[in-house]
Amino acid sequence: MIGNPHRYALQLQWTGNRGEGTSGYRSYERSYDLSSEGKPTLAASADATFHGDRAKWNPEEMLLGALSGCHLLSYLHVCADAGISVLEYRDDAKGEMVLNEDGSGRFTSVTLRPHVVIAEGGDAENAQILHHLAHEKCFIANSVNFPVLCEATIEVRSANLQDAPEARLQQTV
Repeated sequence: MIGNPHRYALQLQWTGNRGEGTSGYRSYERSYDLSSEGKPTLAASADATFHGDRAKWNPEEMLLGALSGCHLLSYLHVCADAGISVLEYRDDAKGEMVLNEDGSGRFTSVTLRPHVVIAEGGDAENAQILHHLAHEKCFIANSVNFPVLCEATIEVRSANLQDAPEARLQQTV
């Protein structure tokens, strides 16, 4: 391990007491707020399937978002180091969770589907390979016990945005 450990803190405040507390399974909301100093509060809830508010973020979506965001940040880093200029990045991530008879559950896989646009002159093949390196460096992917797959598409775009894409490659990491 290199250096001192990094520490993170947040506050969670349950906001779902309708006045009866948890007197019954349907008597309370699954809503809560996540906050951390200097950041906007994030309104969260259970997934609608579990009696949550579908208009709020749920833990499953936040886990998927953490994996997608960590891959993005790792990928941008390795591309910058490799001299590849990323112009755009969009991910259509999907996760799968299964429930057990006892009411527990777990994610069985997540698939990231980044669509990356790199500047003309960049090496599209290397940009594709760098997804594997980004995955290896991703703190969150290294912390979960299920497969995190990556099905990336790379597009090379000239400085003139009117030009058609010169290359499209796809590879599963």
